[in-house]
Amino acid sequence: MTVVVCFVCSLLLLISCGQPYSAAGIPSGMEFVTIPQGSFMMGSPPDEQGRYSDESPLHEVTISYTFEMLSTEVSQAMWEEVMGSNPSAFVSPGHPVESVSWDDCQDFIAQLNLLDHEYTYRLPSEAEYEYACRTGTTARFYSGDEDEDLDLIGWFSGNSGGAVYDCGLKAPNAWGLYDISGNVWEWCEDYYNDNYNGAPVDGSPWLEGGPARVSRGGSSGSPARRCRSAARDECSQSLRYFYLGFRVVRY
Repeated sequence: MTVVVCFVCSLLLLISCGQPYSAAGIPSGMEFVTIPQGSFMMGSPPDEQGRYSDESPLHEVTISYTFEMLSTEVSQAMWEEVMGSNPSAFVSPGHPVESVSWDDCQDFIAQLNLLDHEYTYRLPSEAEYEYACRTGTTARFYSGDEDEDLDLIGWFSGNSGGAVYDCGLKAPNAWGLYDISGNVWEWCEDYYNDNYNGAPVDGSPWLEGGPARVSRGGSSGSPARRCRSAARDECSQSLRYFYLGFRVVRY
């Protein structure tokens, strides 16, 4: 009987060693949604109200893979659980973490990848971000073309009073993503280029150009035009700004 028990225990140990590392170590409250593969037109048409020249040329991007995106921005509680500190200016556990540089985000992501061996975590590419934001829509915002339509889905200068708010208070898009327009700008993996000539068309990050990186989504301090689905900004990689945070993707 003792031999049988020892054999079973040894077998269970061997089986457990071959299993993927559990995601239980990632911060509580991190919920991911699946982003399906598909194609979309990236950028803005010449007649879009409030557009900027760096949103040209309008071009087709095909993302031939699925990935998962954090349903909200990384919150201060999530950041603190991983990093043990909170750099934010608008301090509240449920608010998005902000005042983090692109490099700071990479440190957080490195820790996530140590905590969870089942997935690989990274910042979204700019194309992934716009694709996930649009969810098949072509209007200025995923909720419509008018500035008033933004009020339903995001915090911007027209409704925020300049403050940052808890993640997930506004209506999500069709794929379950909150605050992907407004609240805080969000870092992307890509270097910034002032047009899309030569940009990847497969969803991958554009790792040529620079030295600035791309941020997306607009913020609670931005006018509505800066929160459009096509809007983009350039930020120094070392910039820490109280309207600048991030979310992650995994695959």
